[in-house]
Amino acid sequence: MADADEHSTKGDDAASTPRESAATTVAGGILTSRILGFVREMATAYFFGVSAHADVLRTALRMPNVLQNLLGEGTISAAFIPIYSRMLEEGRAEDAGRFAGAILGLLIAVLSVVVLLGVLGAPYLVALLAPGFTADAGDALPPGVATLVGLLGDLGLDEAAAVNRYALTVQAVRLIFPMTGILVLFAWALGVLNSHRRFFLSYFAPVLWNVAILAALFGAAAVWVEAPLALSRLGPLPNDLLTRLLFAVFVGALVGSVLQFLVPLPLAFRLMRGFRLSASLDVPGVRSALRAFGPVVAGRGVYQISTYVDLFLASLLATGAVAALGFAQMLYILPVSLFGMSVAASELPELSRIQPDEAASFLQRIGRSLRQMLFMVMPTVVGYLALGVLIVGGLFERGSFGAGDTWLVTLVLGGYALGLAATTVSRLLQNAFYALGDTVTPAKIAVWRVVVSTVVAVPVMVVLDRVAVADVVGSTSGSPLYLGAVGLALGASVGAWVELWRLKRALQAALVAFRLPWRPALRMTALALGALVPAVGLWALLPAWPLLLLAALVVGVYGLTYLIAAHLLGLPEVHAWTGRLLGRFR
Repeated sequence: MADADEHSTKGDDAASTPRESAATTVAGGILTSRILGFVREMATAYFFGVSAHADVLRTALRMPNVLQNLLGEGTISAAFIPIYSRMLEEGRAEDAGRFAGAILGLLIAVLSVVVLLGVLGAPYLVALLAPGFTADAGDALPPGVATLVGLLGDLGLDEAAAVNRYALTVQAVRLIFPMTGILVLFAWALGVLNSHRRFFLSYFAPVLWNVAILAALFGAAAVWVEAPLALSRLGPLPNDLLTRLLFAVFVGALVGSVLQFLVPLPLAFRLMRGFRLSASLDVPGVRSALRAFGPVVAGRGVYQISTYVDLFLASLLATGAVAALGFAQMLYILPVSLFGMSVAASELPELSRIQPDEAASFLQRIGRSLRQMLFMVMPTVVGYLALGVLIVGGLFERGSFGAGDTWLVTLVLGGYALGLAATTVSRLLQNAFYALGDTVTPAKIAVWRVVVSTVVAVPVMVVLDRVAVADVVGSTSGSPLYLGAVGLALGASVGAWVELWRLKRALQAALVAFRLPWRPALRMTALALGALVPAVGLWALLPAWPLLLLAALVVGVYGLTYLIAAHLLGLPEVHAWTGRLLGRFR
């Protein structure tokens, strides 16, 4: 498309990215990124397994997420995209460009302060959010931190552990806070591209983040580890070497965040008219965005509290719990991103463009999107529950990641899978509220999710943390692992269903005719159960195959059987994911 066309305002990108295939475009970008993400996870599992170093990796990457969750994609979706998209729809391209510049300037100002505070306050943040790690430091804690830990209760600070997870996490957080700030700026660029219906590049850019991490990890391993790809024959690596490899990952993550932010910038600047970097509150749209921003931050803050509650609780469980949650969440988040966020992200600009008196069109679009989303989510739930141990083993079981690690991650994944459908559907319903200009209701309902999740999780995790994985699945090699993390996953699933129930009721109060597509979801579940038959049969016939190859074959047969059966039965949703995608290749 010519440059002049790229600056048009109404339907400016419809020719290059048709609205009806936008979700497929987003899913393609996310899938590419997620494949590299799985390669990254396989690499970190290979070197670190479910261990103390893996706990540090998960904790450090999650701790500064307050920036990304409060100021990043979720907030940009609610406070920036609706206003920017409406300006484009009304032909106010110059105003839209100035509005985008003011929002970017405000983000830079806020991030500069928050990142600095995070770097300086890292010792206190780690002690507050992962207090279980302070026990590894013995009495070698800074005075202020020792006082804080004392307020939290006796955590057994008498003898330092072999791996001081507290000290390592503090050092790592000081690298990861700047990385997360840069990723928030990337979310702004993503919001600009999504509003112009340019989806692929913004969701493809995270590939560079994963590539940078992999390059740093394997580059360091090539220098410091003898025969790095023969770890299973070499045995466990010494802790000091694992620590050096761990920080190679963090340096790679920081470099990758810079690359990820820079990639979409040229196109974003080309699409915007009248862009001028500022931090002015007088630019049209800014005050409206800030009014929407407050409730959204409150809502995202509730989710962030939930994440930190999980981190807080997991740090108090047996070593490896944080790592097991991280590996399971990688698989859990994949369908949320691929099938939930892809639909929700592509629909928000379109829902925001629908006029208030067009309720029928609004409901029709939501209903179609929900069915499209559930068409892929329901077989994922069935697949995780039935084939989880094969999937986890195929992806991760090599090097330092043993059979016990596989079973623990599988059981945690099963707990999360029970709430997968509720989580993905809730993403779209939240965006429906944002498109209606209501950012308060999702924030209030998010509180219910956190409260319910925590109330359910705490007693269950305490009980399960006394149960060893070996007691459930038989003898396993390596350090003993316990099931406390499964309780956190089960609590999250219960909270997800409560959130969905309340979102549905609230949306029905605004749009009486709204209904969730339960009947199509049940048909899709039955179809997925039928597709399991040839997949499980193949698994039984080929037990001696290498795990990765067997997992790919079994899951491939399962997915292909499901899609073919759906096509033969005439389910329209199958064409939303396959028809136009195949058309692109043709």
